[in-house]
Amino acid sequence: MPDKKIFILLPDGVGLRNFAFSNFYEIGLEKNFDITYWNNTPFDLAGLGFNEIKINNAKSNPLTDSYKNARKHIELNLNIKKEKDHVYDTYRFPFSYKNIKIALKSYIARFLISLYNSEKGLSKVRAKIKNGEKKTDFYKDCLKTLEIERPDFVFCTNQRPVLAIAPILAAKELKIPTGTFIFSWDNLPKATMVVETDYYFVWSEHMKFELLKYYSYINENQIFVVGTPQFESHFDKNSIIDKVEFFNKYKLDLSKKYICYSGDDITTCPDDAQYLSDVADAVRKINEENTNSLGIIFRRCPVDFSNRYDKVLERNKDLIVSIDPIWKKIGEEWNTVLPTKDDVSLLTNTIYHTEMVVNLGSSMVFDYICFKKPCAFINYDVPNRIDKNWSVSKIYNYVHFRSMPDKKSVIWLNSADEIVDKIKSGLEQNDEIVQNAQKWFEIINQHSPEKASNRIWQAIESIADNLV
Repeated sequence: MPDKKIFILLPDGVGLRNFAFSNFYEIGLEKNFDITYWNNTPFDLAGLGFNEIKINNAKSNPLTDSYKNARKHIELNLNIKKEKDHVYDTYRFPFSYKNIKIALKSYIARFLISLYNSEKGLSKVRAKIKNGEKKTDFYKDCLKTLEIERPDFVFCTNQRPVLAIAPILAAKELKIPTGTFIFSWDNLPKATMVVETDYYFVWSEHMKFELLKYYSYINENQIFVVGTPQFESHFDKNSIIDKVEFFNKYKLDLSKKYICYSGDDITTCPDDAQYLSDVADAVRKINEENTNSLGIIFRRCPVDFSNRYDKVLERNKDLIVSIDPIWKKIGEEWNTVLPTKDDVSLLTNTIYHTEMVVNLGSSMVFDYICFKKPCAFINYDVPNRIDKNWSVSKIYNYVHFRSMPDKKSVIWLNSADEIVDKIKSGLEQNDEIVQNAQKWFEIINQHSPEKASNRIWQAIESIADNLV
């Protein structure tokens, strides 16, 4: 018989790739856990053979969004005060007033910020979020589910969504241990914490240090350093398909080598289409010297459905092959565009069958280093910026880039004129870049990266067995 009953809380689709479309579930079964996905996504996980309990009609308290926004701004204000570093201002989003409901939330948040802008005030905001959520029907429904199911542990796959608060609070009310996974390498400096759990699962010692630095109410013995499952698929040799099959499937030229251009969302990089065009121009020049030897695979950002690349793709259709991520668009917001299991394999094969990646400061540097391949970071502003207030300097000033142990961990594209020579050197002489990127990866993510799911289950086992 299975031993401990574990609830995997999916408050949104962000955790699907790590915890449903990886080997995480199978590893848990091998360790004899009784696993149920507490599923607030539109995905039918039962169709994948998983036990699931669907969450229906999840609705937070009307004031929670405003309190959440206030909490973020107050945390950022306090970080600026403590560290005398205005980088934290760059993590703010402008308040929106596009309709009456959203405007009202923004006005309330701004009032709360002015009222509670201190350490004591922040504690009050955190308490008010919890008290408000405990008054919701959703909280009562979560209590009923947990009273019936009585899991030994509730594991939340993402620390950011407000819809995770009520399930975690309900578990705490019933004295069921709770934990949350910190979703991304850049999340903690951004003040994205919404849920407060008994235990926290982080990527690395570096992230553990950040967690203790930004959240003084968390103790060291509450933190497990486990890595992240998002890179595990890159080490599954069975997921790699033959070059001929891959090239034929996506109409690639078998006589060429390909680099990947990995797109960003429109907020992170409004000029991304121009950067793609610059890279295409550079590859065209390389091909003039080397008899048409290089092509580009364009992988757009999964949450970008804009037409902003269309002209560049049409103009360079002899050079660029667009292979879109296999994600499903469920709603209009970015977090309702959800990954699929097929895309996990597509990403791995795209990396395997390309020589290097070009992008603006994304974690794709770590995906490519899993295959010992280099990454080039775009590092210049285009002459006619779409948004005059945006600059690459803002991106690379973010706190998470300060973890880079050596500037030569990536190839820096400091102007459009440099791209030809930098791509050529990246294809020919990249040992130093790869070695430094590997060191960076080991700072960001616990090694060995392919064992993250196993480490998470070991931590869950120790919690469920009351060993911590």
